[in-house]
Amino acid sequence: MRFQHLTRFLRILTTTPFITSVTRRSITRIPFPISRTTALKAAPAIPFLSSFFSSTAKAEESNMSYPDQRSEAEWRAVLSPEQFRVLREKGTEAPYTGEYDSKYPSKGVFTCAGCNAPLYKASHKFKSGCGWPAYFDSIPGAVTRHTDRSFGMERTEIVCSNCGGHLGHVFKGEGYPTPTDERHCVNSISLKFTEDEEAVKSKA
Repeated sequence: MRFQHLTRFLRILTTTPFITSVTRRSITRIPFPISRTTALKAAPAIPFLSSFFSSTAKAEESNMSYPDQRSEAEWRAVLSPEQFRVLREKGTEAPYTGEYDSKYPSKGVFTCAGCNAPLYKASHKFKSGCGWPAYFDSIPGAVTRHTDRSFGMERTEIVCSNCGGHLGHVFKGEGYPTPTDERHCVNSISLKFTEDEEAVKSKA
């Protein structure tokens, strides 16, 4: 781990008005406050922190074939660098920063940002307070699950069934008052939204 990343981590996440250096030479005073958005946007730049939210469920997925078989170069040509990092390299955006985290439309469809396949209806979305868009269910057959055993724990990764793009993870039994008691924790950047449900159906 590079020490400049550790230093940046400590500077951002501490909530006290100052921190004391680990040596006896001096006391370093850091100006505050730093906004939550600024702190969280910096999190992906910290390797050991962002790794806790990413997925390494590749062995199981490598045995699957998806209808959309574009090459890495083709994906890079149509996705932004951040979309590619999340969708194709299984990255994770910082919590509370995504476009759809606090968006609760009454109608419409959330589609895959990579291939435009319909994934979730607006009625599937609920407020979980976790920092990422949450859905209690998906459109039947739209989402594929893989076991993710990274970092000494077992989670369930979810990907787009059409292109294999990484969406996030699904968690069960958390006690939310929803029909399924599941939370699909999805990266906003993995999604697009349209209110035109009929247009989506015609493309499906």
